[in-house]
Amino acid sequence: MSKILAFAGSNSSSSINYKLVNFTVSLLSDHNVTLLDMAAVNLPLYSEDLEKNEGFSAELKEIKEAINNADALVLSVNEHNSGLSSFFKNLLDWLSRYDRNFLENKKVLLLSTSPGKRAAISAKEQASGMLPRFGAEIVATFSLPSFYDNLKEDGIIDPDLNKSYKEAIDQFLAKI
Repeated sequence: MSKILAFAGSNSSSSINYKLVNFTVSLLSDHNVTLLDMAAVNLPLYSEDLEKNEGFSAELKEIKEAINNADALVLSVNEHNSGLSSFFKNLLDWLSRYDRNFLENKKVLLLSTSPGKRAAISAKEQASGMLPRFGAEIVATFSLPSFYDNLKEDGIIDPDLNKSYKEAIDQFLAKI
């Protein structure tokens, strides 16, 4: 049984990416899953001066410890203006300053969704390029377009999307 840490790259209390992560981990009952709600995380905007004068917060250290204790991550990134959200980028900045290789040997299922048809693909592509620099291995990806139309309580309703989603999950589980 693998230990999986799951969270969204959004700090919104109504994050659809968090909803997608939450739905995804509900399908991983054979594993020990920890789900983080990033809406409860309060990290100041990264600055070298703040790091030098105040160091790393206990909250950041707890997130880093949760990553350390996990074998793999399920992560869904949101998109702001065709890029990663400032919250997620800030989280990466803090974590990478605390430990440059904070994702070393972590297998990642990278997801994204949005209300629109592009499904936050730009943010997912940016995350796919950045996370390996910190040691992550992206083993599978999936983007869900038109979140409100495609994800219902019992799952993804579009058969082709559902097939791609399940294939991504299977690919991820085969690697952990």
